[in-house]
Amino acid sequence: MAYGHADKLARIAAGAPAAADTLATDSTSDARPTAPPWSRLYDREDVRRILGKRDIAALFRVVKEDAGLTQRTIAELVGMSQSEVSDVLKGRQVRDVTVLERIAEGLSIPREYMGLSYGERDAYGGDVTTTDPPEGVDWEMLRRHLIALGAIAAVGAPTVGELLAELSEPLPVPLPSRVGAVHVAKVRDLTRQLREAGMTFGADPEVSSAAAAWATRRLDVPGTEPVKRALKVAVAELHIHAGRAAFDSGLYDRTMHHCARGLELANEAGDAYGKVLALNWAGLATVEHGQPNDGLKMLQLSGFTARKIPPDNDRGVPGLRSRAALEACAGADSATALADLDCWDAADRALAESRELWSPTSTDIYGDLDHPAARLELERGRLDAAEPFAATSVRRWEGVSQRGHTQSAIVLATIHVRSGEPDGLRLAHGAITAAAKLTSVRVRQRLEPLVAALEARRGSDAEQLARMARQVAATRA
Repeated sequence: MAYGHADKLARIAAGAPAAADTLATDSTSDARPTAPPWSRLYDREDVRRILGKRDIAALFRVVKEDAGLTQRTIAELVGMSQSEVSDVLKGRQVRDVTVLERIAEGLSIPREYMGLSYGERDAYGGDVTTTDPPEGVDWEMLRRHLIALGAIAAVGAPTVGELLAELSEPLPVPLPSRVGAVHVAKVRDLTRQLREAGMTFGADPEVSSAAAAWATRRLDVPGTEPVKRALKVAVAELHIHAGRAAFDSGLYDRTMHHCARGLELANEAGDAYGKVLALNWAGLATVEHGQPNDGLKMLQLSGFTARKIPPDNDRGVPGLRSRAALEACAGADSATALADLDCWDAADRALAESRELWSPTSTDIYGDLDHPAARLELERGRLDAAEPFAATSVRRWEGVSQRGHTQSAIVLATIHVRSGEPDGLRLAHGAITAAAKLTSVRVRQRLEPLVAALEARRGSDAEQLARMARQVAATRA
């Protein structure tokens, strides 16, 4: 006699071989099939997520490791060869809906768990109340789902939501077959757009990290050697930007992750510019994270790496187009670390050497030697020396970067408030208002010295501005 599918499952669970003829279903039997011993796995939350994503490799691993099924048994149940099962376990994706249906049937998985049918059905033998969609979710299912959501929004209760199963997540977007110059250009353009948005509004680390992950996936796609190298350079730049975005948002661990990945890719591509930038941002973040000694080492290594770039090799990194610019910025940031270590003479020398190396223009979006000079003079209480540096920095960023302009405006306002200048409160109000419009955590944290200066100044206006600044500094936009 022919065995039903459930009998085959029971025989396999008991260790008996599964013959090919046992695939036939006993049409003369009215008995409902019995669930296999491993069906309880499908009630686990982690397995439900695997099924919802149709991650067949993970599914096969679960039934192997937790149910004890061999590759041969899995192959017999799902109608594959043993080598095909092995390929899936190694990462081959399964997207054909007919194969997915066969896997669900073979392993006794309720089809709706894999988004292969919707509506009420018993897990092991009931009828499906809606037509199985040809591939995942059909338009009718989406229409009903939207009607249910509309009813929930209208009456505040899931009145018809019970009719619907939760929609499964869409399949991953397939990668290109090969990468070419267009993919390099897309990564570079995305980096540019993110950089410009960060200069205007403050960085968004979540978006930048997602963009870096998107670009990194393309590194596994075949392409010519020149294209692959160019893509590594472009993806490294995007990771470095993502590191800077995280730094701007006060997320040190994320900063170091992206800078390390950018450094790794730049090193593989032989891109000295990328290595310098990754080390510089990682070093500055480490200094501001309260570890000036370790940060100084990274910044000094950044400057040393910059000096090894040939003088005529100006690759054209936006904002830092020459070896001298890279070296000067590393020197200026090193001055900040040296000041934190109370090495003021060394900090002064580092700043002076940076100015001898390079004079930034308005197109150099990363280069501002006046801002660190103003901050260091302010920290020492040398207000007369700090003021012209801060004023120059403010003018430099007008119309170029709202974030840069606000940072410098905060320093200038702090100087004027501390020195008792009549325009101090006006400048403070403008700087606080500008900071409130940015998502940059770093800019908001720079308000703390201004708060102290306002609190030390008498008058209700100063007190009100101090409260306003404290609130902005403590808020994460």
